[in-house]
Amino acid sequence: MYQYDSHDQRLVDERVAQFRGQVRRYLAGQLSDDEFRPLRLMNGLYLQTHAYMLRIAVPYGLLSSKQMRMLAHIARTWDRGYGHFTTRQNIQFNWPKLEDVPEILAALASVQMHAIQTSGNCIRNVTTDHLAGVAEDELEDPRLWCEIIRQWSTLHPEFSYLPRKFKIAVSATAADRAATQVHDIGLYLTRNDAGETGFQVLVGGGLGRTPIIGQVIREFVAPRDLLSYLEAILRVYNLEGRRDNLTKARIKILVKALGIDEFRRRVDAEWAEIRESGLVLDEAEIERVRAFFTPPAYEASAAEDASWTGLRDADPAFARWLKRNTAGHKVAGYRNVFVALKPFGQAPGDITAEQMDAVADLADRYSFGQLRSTHTQNLILADVRNADLHALWQALDALGLATPNIGTIADIICCPGLDFCSLANAGSIGVAKSIQSRFEDLDYLYDLGDLRLNISGCMNSCAHQHVGAIGVLGVDKGGEEWYQITIGGSSGRDASLGDVIGPSVAKDAVADTVEKLVAVYVEQREPEEPFLATVRRIGVKPFKERVYGAKSASARKPETVND
Repeated sequence: MYQYDSHDQRLVDERVAQFRGQVRRYLAGQLSDDEFRPLRLMNGLYLQTHAYMLRIAVPYGLLSSKQMRMLAHIARTWDRGYGHFTTRQNIQFNWPKLEDVPEILAALASVQMHAIQTSGNCIRNVTTDHLAGVAEDELEDPRLWCEIIRQWSTLHPEFSYLPRKFKIAVSATAADRAATQVHDIGLYLTRNDAGETGFQVLVGGGLGRTPIIGQVIREFVAPRDLLSYLEAILRVYNLEGRRDNLTKARIKILVKALGIDEFRRRVDAEWAEIRESGLVLDEAEIERVRAFFTPPAYEASAAEDASWTGLRDADPAFARWLKRNTAGHKVAGYRNVFVALKPFGQAPGDITAEQMDAVADLADRYSFGQLRSTHTQNLILADVRNADLHALWQALDALGLATPNIGTIADIICCPGLDFCSLANAGSIGVAKSIQSRFEDLDYLYDLGDLRLNISGCMNSCAHQHVGAIGVLGVDKGGEEWYQITIGGSSGRDASLGDVIGPSVAKDAVADTVEKLVAVYVEQREPEEPFLATVRRIGVKPFKERVYGAKSASARKPETVND
């Protein structure tokens, strides 16, 4: 993983010192709330319903065991003993005291971490496939490109005050595990007809109040031109994006208003001006960054050790976990292991300080001292030898981190909702628990197969409900919590936005509604057909009729939340 040089460390240390002074002046009454707000947001600090929330950057989801231990220390010392992993592969602490935040940032800086650009109208954490570098199906490791973009975008003087927040994702696989098409800029690693590796560039994707799938703006950009082309897009957006209306300020609105052809023309004109500037990436710089992502020292003999198969065949619980919570690895003899943060009855994405410390120890023992956070609010220990899988499973099970539900309807993506967030209209965590309780039977859960369910407490869509096979969105009706249900969404290469099935339902009816949707799927599916494929084949109508009744469903128009 990338290691700071002296310039990186000095920048982060100076940022801590600056914020320490800003907090001191604010607490002394020398800065007003309006003056302090942009300063704290530039350091990842939000004011939520009950307390401040600090969002810490985890670049492209990669953590060392040392960094994880520091997160555990922060949770124990300055928070309430736990942290919450998000869909942007970051971690949040929900209870820090303002006067303690400079100390937290100083502690983070000591392990090469920070909270810079985790909030505010700037380029946020660059994300990628959580299996980057170890996936069987990737073209090449996309993390080096994420790191190059991170270094270019961090504290970029021209793009620190954009019209709205800006998100970039990079994917190198046909499957797309990075939700690339619903980002402001999406990059797909590809090869042109000459066999050269470069990037297909998408622009204008995003969720929130106006969900839009990104459009291809350029089929191929060579690596040398990557940063200049990104800069050209950002310059057009920064100049022409709306600043008079918060809900219409994202780049997707600008692209939609101009049309992709006119937007492309303006970007190309800007690119022509800067293409041969100092932003050209030469091979030496690419190789410098690539060197930080050299594969670890895999054991050739690992491929020959089949002792674990006997344990798998003898222990059904171990076999279930292997099937649901591990994934293939590009090196024979190794697998990627999901650390499940969705145990039944607990808040999705939460992890205690004790669990953090223990997982850090397991990373040192079994995964070359590294961990990854995922878009689905779980963790991964990559590079685990097959021979170590049984011992690792036992250790995770003892920690409550081996629930064999990865990829199922019980592996719910969920925002903090009304329990914490001041922007939320409705609760999310309680609804997630109530849905999970209907699917605790593992045999039934596995019979349903892969089924992504996402829950957001407001239109900001932090849990990406628009691209869930089943999406649940909290809405406010006269001070009461109601929920709009969509089906048919996907964040993969076949990205799609879910369709609203009908009027919103009351909070105590959400779990029943989900059960009805699943029942239609079970009745209507073809052999080996996943939920999403069934929805696309038969349409929304049968699901709507089951929820509302045939007569009622045909008489009602779907309810939408206006832009």
